[in-house]
Amino acid sequence: MFASAVGGYDRFVPDHHDHDAGPDIDAGKPALVATTEFTAPLQKAAVDVFGWEELHPRQLEAMQALMEGRDVLAVLPTGSGKSAVYQVPTLLLDGPTVIVSPLLALQRDQAHGLREAGAPAAVVVNSQQRAAELRDAWARLESGEARFVFLSPEQLAKGEVVDRLAALGVTLVVVDEAHCVSSWGHDFRPDYLRLAPAIERLGRPPVVALTATAAPPVQDDIVERLGIDGAARVVASFDRPEIRLEVSLAVTEDDKRAGVLECVTDAVGRGERGLVYTASRAATEECAAALVERGVTALAYHAGMKREERSRVHDAFLDDTVDVVVATSAFGMGIDKPDVRFVVHASLPESLDSYYQQVGRAGRDGDPATARMFYRPEDEHIQNFLTTSKPPKAALKDVATLLHVADGPLSPAEILRRAKAGRAQAQRALDLLEQAGAALPAGTGSRRGLEWSDRSVAVKAAVAVAVGLAEAHQRLTRSRVEMMRGYADTTGCRRQVLLGYFGEQLAEPCGHCDTCEKGTAAQEQPDETGPLTTGAEVEHDEWGRGVVMQVEVDRLTVLFDTVGYKTVSRAILRPGGLLELDAS
Repeated sequence: MFASAVGGYDRFVPDHHDHDAGPDIDAGKPALVATTEFTAPLQKAAVDVFGWEELHPRQLEAMQALMEGRDVLAVLPTGSGKSAVYQVPTLLLDGPTVIVSPLLALQRDQAHGLREAGAPAAVVVNSQQRAAELRDAWARLESGEARFVFLSPEQLAKGEVVDRLAALGVTLVVVDEAHCVSSWGHDFRPDYLRLAPAIERLGRPPVVALTATAAPPVQDDIVERLGIDGAARVVASFDRPEIRLEVSLAVTEDDKRAGVLECVTDAVGRGERGLVYTASRAATEECAAALVERGVTALAYHAGMKREERSRVHDAFLDDTVDVVVATSAFGMGIDKPDVRFVVHASLPESLDSYYQQVGRAGRDGDPATARMFYRPEDEHIQNFLTTSKPPKAALKDVATLLHVADGPLSPAEILRRAKAGRAQAQRALDLLEQAGAALPAGTGSRRGLEWSDRSVAVKAAVAVAVGLAEAHQRLTRSRVEMMRGYADTTGCRRQVLLGYFGEQLAEPCGHCDTCEKGTAAQEQPDETGPLTTGAEVEHDEWGRGVVMQVEVDRLTVLFDTVGYKTVSRAILRPGGLLELDAS
């Protein structure tokens, strides 16, 4: 029936470090990895082909599991060499590896990185290629010359593409940016929902899901939606101690703007390069222009720019011909520049997930870097506005009716073409119906597409479930904004708050964020010896089931299934339940 509710090619060896894979991804984790029959071949392949003389234990653990034919969920921080997890095993497998990547530019960069490294050939299959380029890509795959093929999830929705891949004997499927498959994730992409049936049609080869940001509930969702329940979970520490965390509170918008410009100008004056993130497209243009007036080489980047212009800015940043890129959240995935020394946020980000990903662009060479956010309490109202969207009830009824009366599967393109609602609303309605389980992949050959899951279920009932999903997601999104505000306002250790959001407990204040250095970070440590530890499941009388994400001295951060993140008091507890919301 229905559901109940709800980066680029990673350079393994930084340019100026001889045998180093970047930040210590094993901090706080057991370092020993059992030696298997695959250990020596994997290490030899890493050296012979890529010149990597050392594999981090987490990378090796994931690679060994893949070689044993197991599925893998690898949660490794930005800059830790996630791509190596599939690149090295591919050298030892008999068939090609399929890499599902969400952005066309990211696919291009990853394929280019493999070519630069001297690895076996990599090809890209996407909608922007000319017919001759596509023919060449398929010919290289079918001849065995190409061992890596990068494509988007939309390509795997095409029956003819899946059939051609299946005929090649695919030996490994990689789902990059795997948090996109989770409706709990901050960057959910509905196209990722169709990956599980596509993987089955490929003959169900081993799957490796890669992401830098996935709290435990998101990890569970990824595993369930991709159908990899028995996956080996390889999860490194989220901590990036080389990045200093700072927040500057501003009273007026003019004060905040002046602070951003001064901070960036000073950093560039010290010979540093970095990124500035803003909340809107217009703000990127305005901030970049203001920096240029101050003598800073700066360019704007946002999704409203033409693809060629975005590529020019991207390349200029990587080539060191520009000091600063001022961008919306559209700039980030696949940015593999090791010497970014600062990331400045000119406004409150939409969530701590986004914030973590964006500040993770800094310090990928392991050297000190700074992440500074400029914040006004009013910024929260902007984010609430940007993240608020009512469920498209009329479009849901329209699309649901189309599927309910159809005499066979309909392709997503055909559904959007027939829908009376506007394309954007129809697409959102279709996404919600897929999440609800009302629209399921079906059919064979040219008749592959989506169809109604159960004829006995009325359109009205399915629409009600889909509306519930949209409302639950809206509550979750708003709760993320509240958590972002809590991080900005905290007087405790910022690193403890940030790591706690991802379910990782830092035993002591870091001593390296602004609140620690000001002396305001709490020195008293929470007691994690009782039942209420990170990861514990709890019940609330009103909000239902939740998972403890962070334990503090007097409060807990809990992720509830129905309402998202909440901060609750430890003062009034009863066995098996939380009683009171902390009003502070």
